[in-house]
Amino acid sequence: MKPRLTTPLLRTFDRPYICTNCLTRSLRSSLATTSSRPNFSSQNPPPPPSAAYAQLPSRRLISLSGPDSTHYLQGVITANLSPSTPRKSGFYTAFLNAQGRLLNDVFIYPDLREGKGEGCWLIEVDGKEVERLAKHIKRYKLRAKFEVKVLEVGERKVWSVWEEGTGKWTAHSLGGQSVETREAGEEVGGEDIRAPGMGRRLILPGDQKPEVEMEETGEESYRIRRYLKGVPEGQDELVRESALPQESNIDFMGGIDYRKGCYVGQELTIRTHHTGVVRKRVLPVMLYGIGESLPEILEYLPEKQLGVEKIPRETSIGRVEKRGRSAGKWLGGVGNIGLGLCRLEIMTDVQVSGEGGGYKESDEFKLEWDGEDGQEAVKVKAFMPPWHLTKQ
Repeated sequence: MKPRLTTPLLRTFDRPYICTNCLTRSLRSSLATTSSRPNFSSQNPPPPPSAAYAQLPSRRLISLSGPDSTHYLQGVITANLSPSTPRKSGFYTAFLNAQGRLLNDVFIYPDLREGKGEGCWLIEVDGKEVERLAKHIKRYKLRAKFEVKVLEVGERKVWSVWEEGTGKWTAHSLGGQSVETREAGEEVGGEDIRAPGMGRRLILPGDQKPEVEMEETGEESYRIRRYLKGVPEGQDELVRESALPQESNIDFMGGIDYRKGCYVGQELTIRTHHTGVVRKRVLPVMLYGIGESLPEILEYLPEKQLGVEKIPRETSIGRVEKRGRSAGKWLGGVGNIGLGLCRLEIMTDVQVSGEGGGYKESDEFKLEWDGEDGQEAVKVKAFMPPWHLTKQ
């Protein structure tokens, strides 16, 4: 059955897109923030529609097919594929290296199309990493009986479909994930459970689009929504062989089953879980000018031109007018929002075991980098998404 027809709200630069988690703040604070904005000509993407679908050309697919594919995946991913938890829809998970560092964050879909038997999977991964991941799988499958194939661009496409305020979502337990029931021959896809409102993902033949009565938009809208919700994706934001799964929020986004048996990288992941000490996490951040006041709500302002595309990845976040160790790293963004790997005890009010804290609500932070005309700088503020388990 098709979803109901939804007409997205028209937003102007005087009424910016505001993260739904921040709408409970006072109207007075919102107006005060708006009145202090400089008036720039816009070159940024418009605010995302509240209901829409978008193709994700930055994502590619790898096909695994054969009797040993499921057994192989069970030993190399952080989610559970044991017979007691059969998968009939797509799910979120990650590949780790032996040291417990992230290789790739992925979605894995059972290929239930007609003519496909058991042991057929589609792995959705960052498009720039597809060949590397396929090579990694081939190298370590040894004598396992399954085929590995990188699907050509356009053979099958990845789509995201969303509608704000609909769908069920609960904070993930630290065990397994829920499983949807789908029959063979139905669409390949699944719910994107990484954060509230992320919608559904569909894998469709290259000449097809989702059959929904919604507006079609570009991948930039999807990207803006991810940043507002604090959802990192791909190895530009989750650095390969550097990022840890808990720091990357893989656990909060439902990608780790701590009850499953052995898999590559499990030792450090389990030890971190049981000690309960995670000092850094990827958080949504908002950029603002050096002369502007500290923002109170996370909002996307498309008129802001802050040169975000020129900020080098992993630029250090430092305190304004204070010295000390780095407060975090810049990962990427668009317009005036993005993601940062933030030290929780410095940039948020989250208490970390064994740390002295020192966070003050009035503290300000900055990014500085070498630009074409000399050193450039902007201020940056981190926001803690309410759906993080640390807030419960």
